[in-house]
Amino acid sequence: LLTASALEGFGRKMYTDYEIVCKTNIPAFKLRHSLVRRRYSDFEAFRDILEHESTRVNIPPLPGKVFTNRFSDEVIESRREGLERFLSVVAGHPLLQTGSKVLCAFLQDPSWDKAQWV
Repeated sequence: LLTASALEGFGRKMYTDYEIVCKTNIPAFKLRHSLVRRRYSDFEAFRDILEHESTRVNIPPLPGKVFTNRFSDEVIESRREGLERFLSVVAGHPLLQTGSKVLCAFLQDPSWDKAQWV
């Protein structure tokens, strides 16, 4: 699901983004195959929106914020693994698969914007 990461921006505006590849046959999803890129702050907003949207589902935590060495290969890979676990749980939940509009958009809409959901 979460396959790669890349550094974007320069200097203080530098960040890591993650490539999400989604393959599904669930009817609620518009596309059978999609690829989008998201940064950690997108995952934070997505999780908050999911918590408000899906009060009957316990949304798992994200991997913690990193303040030192955040661009080291080890830190990036550790965070990628944590985000992948998070997405696997969320995307695999039957109530969210059929009832969450934000899940479909986050996984499939390249222009996803948290402002549309808050």
